[in-house]
Amino acid sequence: MAVESIGRVNLARSDDGVAIVEMADHEGRNALSPSFVADLLAVIERALQWADLKVVVLTGLPEVFCAGASREALEEVASGRVVPSDLELGRVLLDVRVPVIAAMEGHAIGGGLALGLYADVTLVARESRYGCSFMNLGFTPGMGVTRLLPLVLPSAVAHEMMYAGEPLKGSHFEVVGGFNHVLPRARVRSRALDVAARIAEKPAVALTSLKRVLAAPKRQAFEASRADEALLHAITLSQPDIARRIEDQYVG
Repeated sequence: MAVESIGRVNLARSDDGVAIVEMADHEGRNALSPSFVADLLAVIERALQWADLKVVVLTGLPEVFCAGASREALEEVASGRVVPSDLELGRVLLDVRVPVIAAMEGHAIGGGLALGLYADVTLVARESRYGCSFMNLGFTPGMGVTRLLPLVLPSAVAHEMMYAGEPLKGSHFEVVGGFNHVLPRARVRSRALDVAARIAEKPAVALTSLKRVLAAPKRQAFEASRADEALLHAITLSQPDIARRIEDQYVG
């Protein structure tokens, strides 16, 4: 399996059309800093150039899939230097022409959880925690979460997660549903690769055609969320204590 790296993100490609995009920022815990997002987007673009591509598997670190937005990114948003609606990672992932599998064996918080919502097939670990931390920091959810989370999970569960900001163990979703597989952490990646291999057996034209139809509700929900989330961010990020709350509440 050929492997290449761009910054802190690795790309492996197998002979059967499976591309594995591995977020590997150990020091930063895969937090979505501007430079890390640039690495991730560059690797996704590299994967999309592969003519034989049939499925993308997005993975993280064993302990942390993605810690969400970095402190640097949050401070830029709070200062007004970056507009949240300008963040294009969600659109890029949703527009991948083939099925995307998120193997979320480690914790995924805030924007990290959003990455799993963009995928077509999502696997989580019983031991890991998944949550929306936006409100803990004093502002409303972004990255399409306000529309995508109730689309993926039962709405009552999604609403509580957004209001309360409390991460839930993966085992919680064995009861409420929403994710494709809930497994012991040690089995998440291998199961994701098994699913990817089965998908890769299918003809490329059939895969891309089906993806276009099945992914449409998520794409539409993401686009519909942008205006609402921009308005909510304009209100909540303008509060005078927002910088202090980010400083006090941020957990990287």
